[in-house]
Amino acid sequence: MTKHRVYLDTEFTSLNRYTCKLISLALVVPAGPEFYVELTDAWEEGDCSDFVLEIVLPQLNLVAYGRTTEHARIELLDFLQELGPVEIISDAPDWDWPLLVWLAGPGGLPGGVEAGRIRCDIEVSADGEDPPHHALQDARMLAQFVERSNLA
Repeated sequence: MTKHRVYLDTEFTSLNRYTCKLISLALVVPAGPEFYVELTDAWEEGDCSDFVLEIVLPQLNLVAYGRTTEHARIELLDFLQELGPVEIISDAPDWDWPLLVWLAGPGGLPGGVEAGRIRCDIEVSADGEDPPHHALQDARMLAQFVERSNLA
């Protein structure tokens, strides 16, 4: 069975490893399916840094993508199970991977899910601009950049 390369990005409340909370998470398979969710019950505006309040939250569409943590967990695990063996790549694994594992819950990630590696430290940006800080758009951008540059 083919191992899919999947690109991960998250948005979270603050740059404090001990108190940050997951806001949104995206997984993108190049030229394949995507998973995107915005959590409705895992964070509050009071948890968020000024940057998140100004840049991240205005981009959310909770009506279309909002899920409770429990519902998001079920959808995430179903998505990964359907893909089979995967290599999950992030440009910020120290932040994104723990949040992915947290969302997967006490049972953990399905078998066959591995953390992938990018061959070098990269700054992913769209034409020299900062990424949009929207998990789905950022994961798509990372997938496009890494696949085009053959960095994985």
